Order: sequence, then structure tokens, then C-alpha cells
Amino acid sequence: MILVIGFEKEEFFKLKNILSEFKIYGVPEYCRDWIVEEVIEKAPSFKANTNWHWRKFILMHGIPNEKVKEVMKRIKLLGIPDVIFATTTPTSLTWKLEDLLNELIREDEYFRKLKEEKQKMNTFYLKIRKD
Repeated sequence: MILVIGFEKEEFFKLKNILSEFKIYGVPEYCRDWIVEEVIEKAPSFKANTNWHWRKFILMHGIPNEKVKEVMKRIKLLGIPDVIFATTTPTSLTWKLEDLLNELIREDEYFRKLKEEKQKMNTFYLKIRKD
């Protein structure tokens, strides 16, 4: 199962097309205070708009690791920028959805900064080697 948050209607339909073998559900805003496990249980009944969050999330549940990589690769080919990918864990299933999304944003920001610092260091060492 794949839960989608923050995507426009056209993007959501593109996701459903390229990932047709998976059950994909858009999560409406009224679920933000629900426990993640409850969101998963009730996802098949969702019909509302998923474009309520300023970030885009793909939350995968019960998908094997090799398929997770495939899902990520296919979505990246769509060219939709700044998607946060995550899989559920026993711990995350007990969190409120909004708390999980906030944690995923913090993690994303941390790894972006880490990547930027690594690029700066690589540039620094390249400059030293040229001198």
C-alpha cells in the first residue's frame, strides 16, 4: 500500500498510472490527527483531495525493500521535485500522522544539509588540489 500526501490531482493520477500494481490512496487533511495505523486501515475509503500539505510524501506500507527502490525510481522519473519517501515501521504506526510528517521533514532537511556540506567539502578539496 502507498499513501500519498501533498500531490496535485494530475500528479496523483500519474502516480496511479506508473504504479498500477500497488494500492495507492490519497490521504485527506482530516486524517492529520489520526494514528498512522488507523490511516492505513481506513485508506481504502478515502475520496478527498490529497493536496493539503506544503510538502509531498510517499508513505509505503508492507512493501518489500526491493519494491521500495523500484517505486522510488519510477516516481523520480516523473520529475516531481522534492518528494519525501518513507516506509512505515512498528514505531511510526503508533504516531499521529502529522507528527510523522513533521519528523520526516526534519530528517529530510538534515540530510539535505549534510549533502550540501559534503558538496562544499568536495569543492574545497578540489580547489586545494588545483593549487
